[in-house]
Amino acid sequence: MMLVKSSLGASSWSVLTEGISASLGISFGWATNLVSLLILISWIPLRELPGLGTVLNVAVIGFAADATAAVLPDPRGLPAEIGYLVVGLTALAFFDALYLGAHFGSGPRDGLMTGLVRLTRLPIALVRTAIEVSVTCAGWILGGTVGVGTVLVALLVGPLIGYFLPLVAVRLSTDGACGRVSGRTRSGRPE
Repeated sequence: MMLVKSSLGASSWSVLTEGISASLGISFGWATNLVSLLILISWIPLRELPGLGTVLNVAVIGFAADATAAVLPDPRGLPAEIGYLVVGLTALAFFDALYLGAHFGSGPRDGLMTGLVRLTRLPIALVRTAIEVSVTCAGWILGGTVGVGTVLVALLVGPLIGYFLPLVAVRLSTDGACGRVSGRTRSGRPE
């Protein structure tokens, strides 16, 4: 919600959703559902499995965004807008890494990323950035609005998730013991 309120550009997926909404003449909400459904279908060849985190992501994110919007004041002036952008981008990446690191299943968009990372063995930063840039371009071509914040999110959220994930991920072992080590290097590559 801080990214939205910054007024400096929506996230990549919001640009795509806005573009699809305008192109198909459907509401933003319906376009969001359509995108989520298509992404979940893409999980099949990626062999990505849903989990509790997948369900909670779909069920809670919208309500959390609405609740945050109700209490978060609008930024006043460019320095405040930039602050919202920086804090929003950092929080997006950190909390994305935190819930992915819990290993309870990812949301639709993050499952696309984790499935591609697993199949390609490329770093999270590279895969996520490629997804974000592709989604931004597709959304822009379809008529979505792109701002400087959109470009920054597209280029930086992947590297930030790649940085935070090894710091917060829970290591799952075969003997049932858990620890804070992730089994990934700082670059986000599997060990």
